[in-house]
Amino acid sequence: MTTIESSPEVAAVATRDTDSGRFLAAIADWLTSTDHKRIGRLYLGGGLLGLLFAVGISALLAVERLDNEGFVLDSGALPQIFDAQRIALVFGTLLPLAMAMCVAFVPLQLGARAIAFPRLATTGFWMWFGGVVLTAVSLINNGGTLGSDSDMVDLFIIALGLMAVGLTATAGSVATSILTTRAPGMTMRRVPPFSWSALVFSVGIFLVMPVFVGTLTYVFLDHRNLRSGFGGNTGIFDWAGWLVTQPASFLFAIPAIGVLAEMLPITFKKRTPARGVMFTGIAIVGVAAFAAVTQQNLQNLPWSGSQLNADDLEQKVRDLVPYSMFNLLPLLGMVLIMIVGLVIARPQRGMQVNVTAGFIFSFFGFGMILSGMLGTVLYAIDDLGLQGTVFEEATLIFIVYGAALAVMGAVTHWAPKLWGRTLNEKAVFPLALIGGAGTVLAALAYYVAGFLGQETGPIYADGDLLVWNILVLIGHAFFALTVIVFIALMLMSVMGHDDDLGDDPWDAQTLEWMTTSPAPKDNFTEMLVVHSPEPLLDLKQSSTTADRSQA
Repeated sequence: MTTIESSPEVAAVATRDTDSGRFLAAIADWLTSTDHKRIGRLYLGGGLLGLLFAVGISALLAVERLDNEGFVLDSGALPQIFDAQRIALVFGTLLPLAMAMCVAFVPLQLGARAIAFPRLATTGFWMWFGGVVLTAVSLINNGGTLGSDSDMVDLFIIALGLMAVGLTATAGSVATSILTTRAPGMTMRRVPPFSWSALVFSVGIFLVMPVFVGTLTYVFLDHRNLRSGFGGNTGIFDWAGWLVTQPASFLFAIPAIGVLAEMLPITFKKRTPARGVMFTGIAIVGVAAFAAVTQQNLQNLPWSGSQLNADDLEQKVRDLVPYSMFNLLPLLGMVLIMIVGLVIARPQRGMQVNVTAGFIFSFFGFGMILSGMLGTVLYAIDDLGLQGTVFEEATLIFIVYGAALAVMGAVTHWAPKLWGRTLNEKAVFPLALIGGAGTVLAALAYYVAGFLGQETGPIYADGDLLVWNILVLIGHAFFALTVIVFIALMLMSVMGHDDDLGDDPWDAQTLEWMTTSPAPKDNFTEMLVVHSPEPLLDLKQSSTTADRSQA
């Protein structure tokens, strides 16, 4: 596929002659679409619904920990509820939202007319969606890691594998697009920062998901037979749970990090200096993929306990090396991104700043992800005694909620290219503040409770722990409000009247803002040639120079 090929979208046929026929044809167009913008919106809708469910179930568990009269929820269903929370946060929210951004926006940034292997991307979405449905069915019917219905436990394992295969298929389309469908002149050093983050994310998916599916295969066969080698259903998360915890979640949050990297030069009206440093930082965060793959084979490595004590110097050094590589190295990547960001944001005479709601969302999202990474560094130290507490749940909430905030920023930023209208900036701005505050309350309070020794599980939090758990519940409520209002604003924007906003409302620098708003089915009417990492900025500057010379 090249950048001048058109999308293989099939024209709708004769059923459009009646109102019902047009309605059915529209549904069929969406269900079978090969337009990457529609596929991305399908992932986005699924991810936002998953986020709502994840926030709701996290709030229910917080209520459970505040009740000392027994169980608010059915005690027999608590194992399934905890499984549902973990799966909803990672497979129902973090992964589909990250994939939504990559599928919807990367081909536009590349100057491509379609995503590579579009039908593979569509198939990947429906496999993921089918896996979500089957996971819900299995958990409702007493499946999951501690379920007593053998068939439903088998279905739970199969559903996890189906979601993993579907996401891998779509990641293959994204990675292939970045490697093969770039506009002429766009070398890998000239791709936009967000597209680079999408490549690191997609390649990472290719590294971790086959290992995850292979592990599930072993667990499935063990559960179907003697249940002695891998512990049957109780061993599912012992062997495969590494994908729904840290540091694997760092990998899945990389596109969210790329959103901030993309918005920094637009906000501060500058070219990105030291692009190599920025790209290196994003790639270093991707080392989490190797951490995830090796963790399930090397259980003694220090992400489950670093044993950093001075009693045995040799053991201390042996533990410190992998601890630093898989816990501290992603932080180094974040630091490199922050350094480049500070250089971009450094005040200069005559500097113009355009702080949008999308930037605020992405800025808070980056900060929350960074907080989750810092928490993981502490969680891995045995001497702190944080294993088995709510501290680990808090690190995952920081990562997932932070990534969700960044996705809201991305939607706010790129909405004109998807449906031709912007979101209400005045309403979205305070929403970013509420979402950031909700994330801090929901996660930071559990950090404190973890240091105070609150165990994970539905254990009543009394005494000094009570106030922190109340703050957690308030935080989840704030974040639920953020998601609900954001979805409402997004729907109002989709169904609203056309805005006279032009093709480039943010005074941007990259190729996607050189096409119309909304972008047509084939993205671009002509092939674009790139001469620098900021082709649209070059065009604007050359036009300004020509106008001055004529004057």
